[in-house]
Amino acid sequence: MSDTPVKQQSTAAFYGQAVASFGIAIAATGIGIYNIHTDGWVRGFLAIAVLYLVTSAFTLAKVIRDRQEAGQIVSRVDQARLEKLLADHDPFEKL
Repeated sequence: MSDTPVKQQSTAAFYGQAVASFGIAIAATGIGIYNIHTDGWVRGFLAIAVLYLVTSAFTLAKVIRDRQEAGQIVSRVDQARLEKLLADHDPFEKL
């Protein structure tokens, strides 16, 4: 009896909300950087800082997802080994 975990998948509404939220945040930050009353090099620094933050966030999310998926694979391999051991075990076999 194998209990395979149900693959979790987000809904289209959740995906759309995440994409819209990201787009609004980037647009608002870009407008803020464009409208700030300061020198051009400060605007450039802020823009590069935002780009670095965004790429770092994507990288962190990918690393967390990969680690979680690797943990699930190891767990499933261990479960398969245990099931094989239990299936091969004969409790009535003489020692």
